[in-house]
Amino acid sequence: MQSIPHVDMSVHTKDFDSFVTAIGEGYEVNGFVALTNHGIPDETIHAALDATRDLFALPEDVKKQYHKPGLGGARGYTPFGTEIAKNAKHVDLKEFWHVGREVADSSKYPQLTPNVWPKELPSFKETTTELFNALDELGNQVLEGIAVYLGQPRDYFRTRVNEGNSILRPLHYPPIVEEGTPSVRAAAHEDINVITLLIGSREPGLEVLSKSGNWIPVTILEGAIICNVGDMLQRLTNGVLPSTTHRVVNPPAPHNQKSRYSIPFFLHFNPDVVIDALPQCVTAENPKKEAPITADDYLMERLREIGLVK
Repeated sequence: MQSIPHVDMSVHTKDFDSFVTAIGEGYEVNGFVALTNHGIPDETIHAALDATRDLFALPEDVKKQYHKPGLGGARGYTPFGTEIAKNAKHVDLKEFWHVGREVADSSKYPQLTPNVWPKELPSFKETTTELFNALDELGNQVLEGIAVYLGQPRDYFRTRVNEGNSILRPLHYPPIVEEGTPSVRAAAHEDINVITLLIGSREPGLEVLSKSGNWIPVTILEGAIICNVGDMLQRLTNGVLPSTTHRVVNPPAPHNQKSRYSIPFFLHFNPDVVIDALPQCVTAENPKKEAPITADDYLMERLREIGLVK
């Protein structure tokens, strides 16, 4: 049994009205869908996962040269044991690298800082940039369906995310060596951003908290891309589209003895976009929950909560 709804992305061009219904109703269930027939070649995905494995196989002292203190993990390397989920007691068992949008020096957003590239892996830049651009476009197609489902123009999101501080995060969960560790690979959390697209992982562990309060292991069709609602979209829709709690648990043997690699893409609003509940998402039964806030102010507030910004 599939644990989250599957949405066929080929319907986006064949029958957009049907796509709008499928994507909107899929997200209203629990904020997660799996995208099939998404058009991103297997070669692009596998090349990025292989590059991720090669990246984290570099020596610790080499990787740490690319850690940029004070940037809040915005670009480059974030070491093992740095990030902690909001309200969690233990750091997550992971290390990661952030690749952002490639921007010109003339960008009006100082938040879009230059990328950090590992000189030891010259192909990493091309591989991850190709995946970044592919997921950025796929995310925009998903957002077209969401926009119309919410009663907005089809291009409502495109002009609001085209210079967003979106992040591709090659991610490594090392083997679990400490038996009975209180830490997990990624503690229960919600994503900060608009939507997240996840490729990989080739190993089990991702679980979603259902409305009934049960943890559901995510099982998807081979090659599908998981795509979930983030807190920014939940805030914009006044909770109509939920940002669902999820986690990556420490798997049972033998999976716990192997590294897990995955690559989420966190799609963000442009920094100056004001996140305010859409009027059609506010009713007597669902009164407005949050005050307006800019995307950048909200991001900074949340990054402080999870320990990436001090």
